[in-house]
Amino acid sequence: MASKPEVNTALGDVAARQLAIATRTVPQMSSITPRWLTHLLQWVPVESGIYRLNKVKDASSVEVDCSGRDERELPQTFVDYIENPREYMLSAVNTVLDVHTRVSDLYSKPYNQIAEQLRLIIETIKERQESELINNKEYGLLHSIVASQRIKTRSGAPTPDDLDELLVKVWKEPGFFLAHPVTIAAFGRECTRRGVPPPTVSLFGSQFITWRGVPLIPSDKILIEKGKSKIILIRTGESRQGVVGLYQPDLPGEQSPGLSVRFMGINHKAIASYLVSLYCSLAVLTDDAIAVLEDVEVGKYHEYK
Repeated sequence: MASKPEVNTALGDVAARQLAIATRTVPQMSSITPRWLTHLLQWVPVESGIYRLNKVKDASSVEVDCSGRDERELPQTFVDYIENPREYMLSAVNTVLDVHTRVSDLYSKPYNQIAEQLRLIIETIKERQESELINNKEYGLLHSIVASQRIKTRSGAPTPDDLDELLVKVWKEPGFFLAHPVTIAAFGRECTRRGVPPPTVSLFGSQFITWRGVPLIPSDKILIEKGKSKIILIRTGESRQGVVGLYQPDLPGEQSPGLSVRFMGINHKAIASYLVSLYCSLAVLTDDAIAVLEDVEVGKYHEYK
């Protein structure tokens, strides 16, 4: 005797979903990072687009006297300046966003299509900004360090002794170490192996390991090449004669310091265009404001991907 076909007695999940409203998220992008470097730098507005770094020519030539001799014997002196100071020009990171008006008109609920496109593009530009602050050949941190402020690891892996040497190089109010997350992990393992696990500190609501009270800040913009990387130590701020970020203030369409969005119009194909621009640079005010530990061995990079 043939069995009767099974009859559904309740509404199924697939059919029910047709009437349900899905809770949506904004587009997620894995390339977005915290960009701690831009948070930790002091940013100086450069209204003319040029930052002139004036320096003393020879500090040792300035004479002062602290003896109790007759005032007629006091030294006469003055402070001379270099005649051709370096000038930093702001660098631009630009792109143009194109959005068809039909898309923005019909598909902008619950999230505005133009706003989300701009948000993701701005995040990408800011990621590029952090990379340029570190790697740019004209003004980046790694290309602004003089030979006397460059040291190499003693044993390959980053050790407490290595970071102590960096602290000797930047001993006047050091602000933070900057390194790839993999490099920081390698340093943490070396500390644990030696029985001196580094303490942590809370900054911006996140935990960072420290050495001698100075935090190690992660950035994936410090490259790892052939299993080796670098660790930078930085002093920040104009008042400390440290490292400062430079930006252009009061831009038309300014969204954040140095970053603007400007509507460029709609063409005959109904494409709306928006110019997104970020103007920035970086200056190292004195040579001893920054130092780098080079040839840091962290293993094969592909093992950490």
